[in-house]
Amino acid sequence: MTVFRMGEAAELLGVSVDTMRRWVDAGRLTAIRDGHGHRVIDGVELAAFVRTHADDPDERADESSARNRLRGIVTAVTKDAVMAQVDIQAGPFRVVSLMSREAVDDLGLAVGSVAIAVIKSTTVVVERPAAVAGGRGRSSP
Repeated sequence: MTVFRMGEAAELLGVSVDTMRRWVDAGRLTAIRDGHGHRVIDGVELAAFVRTHADDPDERADESSARNRLRGIVTAVTKDAVMAQVDIQAGPFRVVSLMSREAVDDLGLAVGSVAIAVIKSTTVVVERPAAVAGGRGRSSP
């Protein structure tokens, strides 16, 4: 069983440690004590919590087969005569899109505007983070 300390779980969910503690104290998530007395959350329970509380950033999600949507703020737009590069910061993630200049102009994309990166791909590479001493989800004894 994989377990996460409060800080690790908070980082994965993009919330503060205080928010995680409030959720546990309110009974929204269950935490147990590990062998060192630290409160930890079971990975399966954390995954279920995330799935049931996930917000859909786009109400049009039911109109498309694409399910990967990241709402963020446009941080850079670089245009030439035909093409454009749009950088979006979606939480801790930077998403870069190459599109036609015409599409950028039609969408009114500019630095500071809100945009949703909709990602549909036949190939998604999944990696596990490198093992770090004392960190990032550990098997419970």
